Amino acid sequence: MTDLPLIPHWADGRPLDGSSSRRGDVTNPATGEVTAQVAFAGAEDAERVIGSARAAARGWAETSVSARTQVVFRFRELLNQRKEELAAIITREHGKVTADALGEVSRGQEVVEFACGIPHLLKGGYSENVSTGVDVHSKRQPMGVVGVISPFNFPAMVPMWFFPVAIATGNTVVLKPSEKDPSASLWMAELWREAGLPDGVFNVLQGDKEAVDALLDHPDVKAISFVGSTPIARYVYERGSGNGKRVQALGGAKNHMVVLPDADLDLAADQAVSAGFGSAGERCMAISVLVAVGPVGDELVAKVADRTRGLRTGDGTRGTDMGPLVTRAHRDKVASYVEEGETAGAKVVVDGREVQPDGAAEGFWLGPTLFDNVSPDMSIYREEIFGPVLNVVRVDSYDEAVRLVNANPYGNGVAVFTSSGGAARKFEVDVEVGMIGVNVPIPVPMAYYSFGGWKNSLFGDSHAHGTEGVHFFTRGKVVTSRWGDPAVKPTGGLELAFPQNK
Repeated sequence: MTDLPLIPHWADGRPLDGSSSRRGDVTNPATGEVTAQVAFAGAEDAERVIGSARAAARGWAETSVSARTQVVFRFRELLNQRKEELAAIITREHGKVTADALGEVSRGQEVVEFACGIPHLLKGGYSENVSTGVDVHSKRQPMGVVGVISPFNFPAMVPMWFFPVAIATGNTVVLKPSEKDPSASLWMAELWREAGLPDGVFNVLQGDKEAVDALLDHPDVKAISFVGSTPIARYVYERGSGNGKRVQALGGAKNHMVVLPDADLDLAADQAVSAGFGSAGERCMAISVLVAVGPVGDELVAKVADRTRGLRTGDGTRGTDMGPLVTRAHRDKVASYVEEGETAGAKVVVDGREVQPDGAAEGFWLGPTLFDNVSPDMSIYREEIFGPVLNVVRVDSYDEAVRLVNANPYGNGVAVFTSSGGAARKFEVDVEVGMIGVNVPIPVPMAYYSFGGWKNSLFGDSHAHGTEGVHFFTRGKVVTSRWGDPAVKPTGGLELAFPQNK
């Protein structure tokens, strides 16, 4: 193990091995091989990395908006030229197939492109003569040092939901990536340096809970962006906000796809399989519950099952449809849910435990699994499985489908498939969910809109990227000023009454 490469932290524009002796294994999910070790930060390492961001904060905030956006644009150009490199890293450490990894990079790049236009969104307002001789204007200023804590399932895209906006608005960033697939963070740090970002503006703190707690507790970190499971999101929000930080913590999901009787069932089946099993179901926007309304159940299940059986599971570098799960422990946990669902009485239509993968026997394999006749009391319905398990729930009516969606404690994403504009419009109003797709199974908004759910899928008041992201990483000021006419002698006098506009 001592001969394995070490994945370090990043501070002051260069790699930092750190002083802690703690390490974590990084594996290739398709082979089961330990390929590297990642440094786990201790208190001294966290202070060093956060200190790098603190030292650079004032200078970067005072850098002109034009100069900042030029650096962001150069990062965008380099990312576009070399995205295949980043995709290969993602496939090697996460396991998702190459096409999916490239898609992740492209969706992250959309936020980089959005951040290139940040000057327009940093404009304040100005009102002249709101009272006699009094003007008011507003401005937005950066927070300072901000932390980004990202999950394993999108090691490039999720950090890019946050750090381009944070950097463009004048903040310095400490990224804490998942210890399961940390190399993408170092690759992006190198790219920022190549793009001309000053040392200390983008930093990486590797590690586990100790690194997370350091960001949540450190007084110099003013804001935290987090994406992960709901229990940890709640923890991050409560601990961070308890320390006086601004926190946006995006949690888990149990996304439903409602198929109405008038839907195109071939389209619905295609999209259900794509959204349910892409990235081995390890997406917070994956469809995990297929709601068949009325008489469509048998035909829909048959079409979905036929497509599911045709999927090829294996090493993501071999042109397969679906790769392995990220770790052996996670693979075993998801497989235990399949066993629970079968024991509870759900019908196993396609059993992923029987998969014959195109890859090494030691890989963390579980094929796509389809359940029918799932009821809301089963664990496979109640809990976020985060794996390639698609559950079919049958209901009799539109109203029953909406009640099912709204009763769920999560409110991240939902989709409806229908040929009726009126039904779709009603669904948009009726469901209590933050992101809605109409004949679109994964309704991830474009970068100039904001991403985030309702209920237990979000802790905090701000969603990611878009205008809300800009506001999250900045603080507003309103200035009220009076400047006398130099040609007119001022008139004064005391007036203790509360000021009124005149």
